[in-house]
Formats: sequence, C-alpha cells, structure tokens
Amino acid sequence: MRLIQCEHQGRVHAAQVESDREVRLLDADTYTLTRRAITAGRSLVETAEAALTETRLDYSKLIEEKHLLPPLTHPDPAHCLVTGTGLTHLGSADTRAAMHAKTQVSEAELTDSMRMFKLGVEGGKPAPGETGAQPEWFYKGDGSCVVAPEAAIAVPHFAEDAGEEPELAGLYVIGDDGQPWRVGYAIGNEFSDHITERFNYLWLAHSKLRACSFGPELLIGELPAHLEGTSRIIRGSETVWQKPFLTGEANMAHSLANLEHHHFKYPNFRRPGDVHVHFFGTATLSFADGIQTQDGDRFEISLPEFGRPLRNPLRFESSSPAIAVKSL
Repeated sequence: MRLIQCEHQGRVHAAQVESDREVRLLDADTYTLTRRAITAGRSLVETAEAALTETRLDYSKLIEEKHLLPPLTHPDPAHCLVTGTGLTHLGSADTRAAMHAKTQVSEAELTDSMRMFKLGVEGGKPAPGETGAQPEWFYKGDGSCVVAPEAAIAVPHFAEDAGEEPELAGLYVIGDDGQPWRVGYAIGNEFSDHITERFNYLWLAHSKLRACSFGPELLIGELPAHLEGTSRIIRGSETVWQKPFLTGEANMAHSLANLEHHHFKYPNFRRPGDVHVHFFGTATLSFADGIQTQDGDRFEISLPEFGRPLRNPLRFESSSPAIAVKSL
C-alpha cells in the first residue's frame, strides 16, 4: 500500500494511491491513523483500509494546487525529529572495489571516513541478537526543516553549496509506552552543503542543518532488498545531470535494523508521541561530478516502487535577518 498526505477542505488527510492519476481519501491524517493502529493492535494497512472514504481526488490537481504534503507529519513540528546516517552504502561495483582497496592500507593510514566505512563493511550487518557497528549519525532539525514534495527548498544565503542526496527515509512514530513503530518508507532528498563538509569533516554538523524533503508517497510493508532509482537535476527544460543510484539492504554496508537500533537506543529518541524521519544514506551525488546548482534548478528523485518521483525546485536566499543575542 502507498499513501500520500494532502490538504482537503481545510484539513489534513491521508489518501491511498490508486493510480498515477487518482487517490482515495481516508478519514484522518497519517499520524492519527498510525496512533489508531498502535492503540488497536492492528496493522497500518488494516487501519487504513477501514478508514477509506468514497472521496477520490485528482492526483495531478493536488500538485497543481499545492495541496500535497509530506506523507507523515506531527501536528507540532517540534515533536518531529529529522536525523540520518552516512557512509552506509556500498555504491556501484567500481566504487565498492575502490573503497575496499582503500581499506587495505594500514590502520594508521586510514582516514576517519574510511575507518568508519570499514567498520560498517565488517560489522554493520550483525546476526540476530548481536549488536553491530555504530554508523556515522547526524541531526538535521525538527519538523520545520521538512519541505513538502513539489515545494521549493530554500538555500540560506550563507550556504556554500546546495546539493541533493537521493536516499531512503524511514518514518516512525513512538507509542505511548516508548516503543518505536516503523510506519513505512519514502523517497528522501536529504540535501546538504557539501563544500562546507569537504572543508573539514568536523563541519559535517553544520553542513546538515539544511532543509530536506521526503515523499510524496509512503510505502507501507516490506522494503525490497535491492532498489534502483534515478536522480536528476533539471534546469529550465534541460536535464543538466542524471545518474542511477542503488539503495536497499543489498547495496548497504549496514542493515536497516542496525541503523534503527543505534538511533532508538537513546531514551530521548523514544519520547511517546514523537515522529522520527531518519535518512539512511546514499552513494550518488551530483556534487561528486562537479555540478554546481543554481536558483530555480529542480531536483527529481525516482524509485519505481515508490510511485511518483520526489520533486523540489531550489530557491536561493540573498540575505537573512541579522541575528543578535540580547541580554536579559
């Protein structure tokens, strides 16, 4: 099952995707449906099917009228935490071979990034009941940094770069007893400042404090182990960059369970009622190919299993209000 969220008659609703042209409205938003499922001890698919209405909407019209929303939101954005993990993907065969070759040098010669990658390759997929290697982890912000599909991603005036990161996002809701529940998966554009990160990896935290987007569709159920997608940048009517990308556990150094364990092992990430959006990493970036994005460029990330592609234009900000801390 695939769901979207949209605004309809002043309210937020989830809707089941019936085709690339039509969606069927549910009687509540995704967050409410998820909590309903947790309380009733039923699957989200069963809960969603019971919540279907007879109202059908034109998918393209929702986009044109800017009524499309991220497929999971919290009523209070402060209770949505957006995080991610890096150095998780093996990439293409050539990239994998090159990275493996780099890990064959002595421990003293390894960069911190290569040491982290090697840890994942060797211990990122532990056997059941065992604890695997910790991944690189970062914080992006709360729900206010999430941009709806089709909406513009703002680039702050101080940014050095505005680059896409095509990847999977895991979407979660924490039950009243602190139990994390995976709602499903979505296409994600984690979006980062790669020039800032490249200057010094200790600036990774700064490079990640940017907007992001995920959706438009939420995939409920088992995730295929192997996924092949396409990431492209469109400028006007011209595609200025395009590249395939691989994701899913078959193309990752870490299992999803291991990444989830190392995120939710912290009690403050198991606060009842919270929503979590967690990006699982990528191996394909236009920045690595020397692409410099411009105002008005449009990112388009597609994975056939997830229905419609995730699309967002860029909007570069020329300035921002001066920030001054005042003393009380």
